[in-house]
Parts: sequence; structure tokens; C-alpha cells
Amino acid sequence: MSAVEELYERLKKVNEPKGYFFTKDEDLVWQLLAGLLKNKERYGYMSCPCRLASGDREADKDIICPCDYREADVKEYGSCYCNLYVSKEWNEGTIPHVPVPERRPPEKSPFNRWPGMDA
Repeated sequence: MSAVEELYERLKKVNEPKGYFFTKDEDLVWQLLAGLLKNKERYGYMSCPCRLASGDREADKDIICPCDYREADVKEYGSCYCNLYVSKEWNEGTIPHVPVPERRPPEKSPFNRWPGMDA
């Protein structure tokens, strides 16, 4: 079994009882899980593959998957920001699929901490 398949099985087992399901788009799921593993290799933790991590675990703790924003995103939109985790209703198509806005405060983005960004 590949590392992505192992991660899939582990996360599915932990999250489905909590009401968080993987999206039905299997290609997207595999890409996002591969991104999580790549970020673990890069940084030592599985930061959200849809956001830019700083490499500082403390600064990125809000975007370590599942991120701090997942619960509110799934509750309000039926999907997390990446569309990795979704509600049962989202997968069934009984609620609209709309883009999930970024909840992470701009000041937490590494872009806003680069030298010269205050000019």
C-alpha cells in the first residue's frame, strides 16, 4: 500500500465518525493527500496544501490539516477551503457547491511577513 493510500485509510477512519468525509472527486483527494505528505516531508508537519506554509510549526499551527477553519467551513459551506473534507450533504449534491472563502487572517500569511511588504 502506498503512503497516500495509508494516509487515506487513516484519515477516513478518524474523520468520518466526526461527520467529515472526503470529497467524491477522487483525483482531487489523492492530489491533496500527496500534498499533505509532501509538506510533512518539507516542514515536518502536514500543513494545508492549499495555503502557503512558513515552515515555522508554531506560526502554521492553524493550517496543520485538519486546519482550525475546517469545522466552520464545513458547517457554513459544506466543504473545507480545499474541498478535501466535505459534509455528507455536499457529497450528495443536496447543497450548492460554492467557493469557500479564506478564513485565515491575512496577517498569518507568510506573504505579509516578507521584508518590504509594509511599503
